[in-house]
Amino acid sequence: MGLVIFSFIAIFLLIGSAGLLLFYRDAMFHRVTSVITPESKQGGLLDNLQQKGVSLGRLVEHLERLIPKNQNEVSVTQQRLIRAGYRKDSAVKFLYGAKVLVPLTFCLIVAAIAPADSFFIYLAALGVGFLLPDFWLGRRISIRQRRIRLGLPDVLDLLVICVEAGLSMDQATVRTADELSIAHPALSDELGIVVLEQRAGRPRADAWKHFAERTGVDSVRNLVSILVQSEQFGTSIAKTLRVHSETLRTQRRQAAEEQAAKTTIKLVFPLVLFIFPSLFVVTLGPAIIIMSDSFQKFFN
Repeated sequence: MGLVIFSFIAIFLLIGSAGLLLFYRDAMFHRVTSVITPESKQGGLLDNLQQKGVSLGRLVEHLERLIPKNQNEVSVTQQRLIRAGYRKDSAVKFLYGAKVLVPLTFCLIVAAIAPADSFFIYLAALGVGFLLPDFWLGRRISIRQRRIRLGLPDVLDLLVICVEAGLSMDQATVRTADELSIAHPALSDELGIVVLEQRAGRPRADAWKHFAERTGVDSVRNLVSILVQSEQFGTSIAKTLRVHSETLRTQRRQAAEEQAAKTTIKLVFPLVLFIFPSLFVVTLGPAIIIMSDSFQKFFN
């Protein structure tokens, strides 16, 4: 019992110290340097402390080396992070570092609240902690893809308005990315990348194809294929975008109707498991009580 209490206190102090170091690092450095060194040497002490590795990024860099990985795994992981909206190179390191930190944290929690001989609990904590960052990343990807899918008709409508007003497709993309930065930030961010790639000299078709690859949304792939075909055959882009926008809204309405039609089947399980037993108790309960009293009087 004493070992468990000591472990819990040590873990609490470690987490508290790490939180203070992360969120109040500048204030702590300022106070320490103001007491230990003169004002002229404060910058030197701060640089020395930062160079010694008091940084979460360096800690993550050391931890992510513990997991063996090849280049294919890194590329797949980086593609998933890009689809979730994390494009920095350090995001891969943070993900692999989390795969080490989260299992260790779960094991420390299990050590504080579970018996020492519970091997299977430690094994389950390691497995769940290792898989939890992947589940979290998959959840972030699905949420972002859903936002892109729902906001795509609005983007197409604004593109149609800009094109019909006399703007080119590139200028319409720039204006749409600026106007939708608040309503649909994920789509605005992706369109901004398309604009940057076009300004860097990449062809329009390739830039939009990369947009479809980054998001991984089927409706975006259909839009890109339609835009490429419209550019190749010389058809009206505004008319094409309007038709595709109406198609997306029709698909969204049909999906809502499909979900509404499924509710009748989904309601069977709560009806059978929760509502029907309650009805049986309410309707048959008094009759059973009366019958039991009658049988007791009969046999007595």
